[in-house]
Formats: sequence, structure tokens, C-alpha cells
Amino acid sequence: MNKIRLLRNSDIGHLLELSTEAGWNQTAEDWQRLLTLAPDGCFGIESGGKVVSSTTVIRYGAELAWIGMVLTHSSNRGRGNAGALMKHALAYARSHGVGWAKLDATADGHPIYSKLGFEDECAVERWKRPSSAAAVTSPRPLTTYVLDPSFDRAYFVAARQPLLSALIAERDGALVPGFGYAMGRPGAVAAYFGPSVVRTREAARLLLQWFLAHNPAQDVFWDLFPDNPDAVQLAIDHGFQPARALTRMALRCRPDAPLLRRHNAGILAIAGFEYG
Repeated sequence: MNKIRLLRNSDIGHLLELSTEAGWNQTAEDWQRLLTLAPDGCFGIESGGKVVSSTTVIRYGAELAWIGMVLTHSSNRGRGNAGALMKHALAYARSHGVGWAKLDATADGHPIYSKLGFEDECAVERWKRPSSAAAVTSPRPLTTYVLDPSFDRAYFVAARQPLLSALIAERDGALVPGFGYAMGRPGAVAAYFGPSVVRTREAARLLLQWFLAHNPAQDVFWDLFPDNPDAVQLAIDHGFQPARALTRMALRCRPDAPLLRRHNAGILAIAGFEYG
């Protein structure tokens, strides 16, 4: 087994190769953001002078560690790299006293995570809107998003202010004051809608139409919870179709960690499979 080491900025080219080979939506900027947010939580295995396997861990305070970007190059699969990196990631989370670890599992990854003690929490789906879909006009100008960590935490139930601050520094978001916010970013395959947290269906509609109006004639990805009926109906109404199904899984890392309640009805769009 090759030695696990921290990922570095100089690895971004190899990391982008991993996500591109898998058909994922990450850009070089996405990888850079992960390394900036979690410089001591991004791990890889090197072979032949290049990173061939990766895993990232972002800590949201003491409540939650989010695991993502579990990737192995096709030429190096079947060697136990993913399992070794996952064990390393969990040891890292536990060493920092984190209460829970969560991730969004593909069908291929699900058996690996189950063996490590992760349990199914809920379904999460990627929906896609093709570039050929009818153009959308934003119904009215919306307020530029200003970070409100307490509003977001009430629904996400963990402190992710550094992530939101990083996203908003790169690209404007929109706000329906008192009722919700939304952000988005470019992707390697499609524009990405999310994260978005809302209190009402009307706010959800306004924020989705704001994003679509600002990203015309592009394929769009939207990762949502299928048990959120408002999100599903809005997706259907605006030309999205299911493209991918994953399973959100959770593992209690600290025996005394309190349960993290789910508020899927208020989460219009997740921040990404690598962020939760």
C-alpha cells in the first residue's frame, strides 16, 4: 500500500484528472477551494509521481465532518486505496473530537462505507436541466446575499460559515430577506445551483428563477432531497429531470454526540456532494 499524505496545491492537475475521469463536475477552482478550507483534511495516495486516489474532510465545527471526493484513478482500482483513505479520514475526524461524519454515497461507494459503520440517512438526487430548456426570466430583482450564519445553521444544523464565505467571495448570491438565499457556481460539466436554504415555496421559486435567468443556455445541475416535495415540483416545472441517485449516510464518531436533526424541507439545494 502506498503511503497516505496530505494533498497540496501542486496536486490540483492530478486531482482534476481524477474528477474528470469520473465525469464529475469539479473544476480546478473547486479543488483549490477544498484545499483552502481544509488544508489538514485533504488526503491522497501517490503512485508513479502522481496522486491516484483522494479523499477530503471538511469540519463544520465540532458537530460534523463532511467526507467527499473519494476518487481512485481507473488504473489503480481494486488495491484498497479508497478503504484506506476512508479509515484515515475517520481517524482524522475522531482526533478532532467531531461528533458525526456524513457523506453522499454512490452505489459503488456504498458497500465500503457500510463496512465502516455508516448507516443510510436519506436519499439525495442530482437533477439536470438541459441547455435547450426554455429561457427563464427572473421575476424581479433580488437582494444580493449577505451571509447570515444563524439562518443557514438552523437548517443545516452545523456551522459552515467558512464554506459559505468562500463561495460568496467568488460569486454573488441572492436573498429573499427573511425567507431564503441561494448561490451557485460554474462547473466542468454544468452550472451548479446551490446551496440554497428557504422558508417558503415562493422564496424557493424566486431564487431558482434568479439562478436560471443568470445562467441562460447552459446545462444546470441541482442536487436536492427527493423527500422535499416543493423542490421536486419546482424542478419538474422548470425542465429538470433526475440524472443521478445517491444515498446520504451518517456515522456517529463520538459516543456522546447528540443526534443531528434533518431539516430537508428547508434545504432547497445542497452545497454539493463534497460539502453536504
